[in-house]
Amino acid sequence: MAKKSFVQGAVILGIAGIIIKVLGAFFRIPLANLIGSEGMGYYQTAYPIYVLFLTLATAGIPIAISRMVSERIAVDDYYEAHKVFRVSFILLFCIGIVSAAICFFGAGLLVGTMGNPGAKLAMMAIAPALLFVPMQAAYRGYFQGMQDMKLTAVSQVTEQFCRVVVGLFLAYFLVKFGREYAAAGASFGATAGAIGGVLTVVIIYLYKRGSLEHNIQRTKRSSSESSSSILAKIFMIAIPVTIGAAIMPIMNAIDVGIVMRRLQATGWTYAAANSMYGQLTGMAGPLINFPQVLTQAVAMSLVPAVAAAHKQKDMHFLRENVQMGLRMAIIIGLPCAFGLMALSEPIMLLLYPMQRESAMNAAPCLFIMAIGVIFLSTVQTLTGVLQGVGKQMIPVRNLFIGAIMKVIITYTLTGVEQINVKGAAIGTVAAYMIAATLNVMAVKKYTGAKFDFMLTYVKPTISTLFMAAAAVFVHRVLFGMVGNALATLMAVCVAGAVYCVMLFVTKSVKREEIVHMPKGKTLLNIMDKFKR
Repeated sequence: MAKKSFVQGAVILGIAGIIIKVLGAFFRIPLANLIGSEGMGYYQTAYPIYVLFLTLATAGIPIAISRMVSERIAVDDYYEAHKVFRVSFILLFCIGIVSAAICFFGAGLLVGTMGNPGAKLAMMAIAPALLFVPMQAAYRGYFQGMQDMKLTAVSQVTEQFCRVVVGLFLAYFLVKFGREYAAAGASFGATAGAIGGVLTVVIIYLYKRGSLEHNIQRTKRSSSESSSSILAKIFMIAIPVTIGAAIMPIMNAIDVGIVMRRLQATGWTYAAANSMYGQLTGMAGPLINFPQVLTQAVAMSLVPAVAAAHKQKDMHFLRENVQMGLRMAIIIGLPCAFGLMALSEPIMLLLYPMQRESAMNAAPCLFIMAIGVIFLSTVQTLTGVLQGVGKQMIPVRNLFIGAIMKVIITYTLTGVEQINVKGAAIGTVAAYMIAATLNVMAVKKYTGAKFDFMLTYVKPTISTLFMAAAAVFVHRVLFGMVGNALATLMAVCVAGAVYCVMLFVTKSVKREEIVHMPKGKTLLNIMDKFKR
């Protein structure tokens, strides 16, 4: 397992994540215009139920597969690695059949309990996706374990592309029959995307089958680990990961009741409290999710790299990967956080020009939540490290402690009239700060990794401060001439360029690290030409 594989894997998954987010935006906006609020109501009733079943079915299993495959390949045991894939595929296929059947045949009951029986067709249309997505998860986990992230990236982009194209086409075609049918057509886009994703992973697998089969046969032996033993190990890893994935969504659900009640208790009307909560979660919240795509890519790529080094007891290589992984997370998280803080109000006005008052009210929430991006980047990355060394319960415990503190802080601060809904944002930041601190302590304890404070934090922070200053300066200079929208876009572009330059000026990124990136040598050649 080379360092090059880890860095390239993170970059490949990060690029795929950005493409998926962009495609998602192209889906949601025209869909809302096409099927209206009634149709979106049906769609939004079915989709969260689907996501819940999908999370329960697959959340931790791909990580378990990735780690177990990586550990076996680290000791040149391709036969056992492939057996992990076969056993997990059967497991996920069975889970998929059960999940799809429950959602399809129980569609009426499920949406009825949500108080929206009109979403039954949408639920039935999206249910078959639960059969195909788990199948993809097995292939993705297998290839991630081999440090090959291209299959995951290509299949994710293919899945999202098919979802957008088919979903919008069917919604457009079926809207004349009624909003319920249009919402069902949009929901079927997820099923079409899942089918497209499965076909993609199968084609790639068949293309690589020759080299895989050679290694499998080369390491084949008469006796091997039992399927029941493999299943037990999968569940030992997957269950804590799944629990960890569910903690913050559950806490966010609890947040709704706390925030709404506490705001009304301080004198806000129901309508005002609902509007403020919408500004926090519906307007500011989605912007915080974008940087997660990049840091999650780092975490996914870290798990097999760390697991392999841990299996081989190569502590030097393990620590090297841990240090680089955290640095990548900080280099990604810091500019995202400071950029959102520096341009919080201009960004909100850019995205919501027709809701100017709400956008300006949401800007302080965005400013506060942006601080949490730094800590969330650390949480995600070091969670991957701890999962890789077999300590998957540690980050679950740490995040749970953070979530408990979030509830306490949110309850206390939202009851203060001057702070109001911003108290929930502060609670979220505190939760991630606590979890990040505990994760850093745990990683130091279990890996012995030491982080160069200057290289990891100080140099990227200096680069980020120059970037933020450039963003504010450009926006203020251009705002009076070209308006907020263009000034904000130009400020973001200039800030991004300044940050990249400053990373090299401060030597936050080394030449040998750039070489490990996709097309890294080409990038270095271009940089050298500019130096001349």
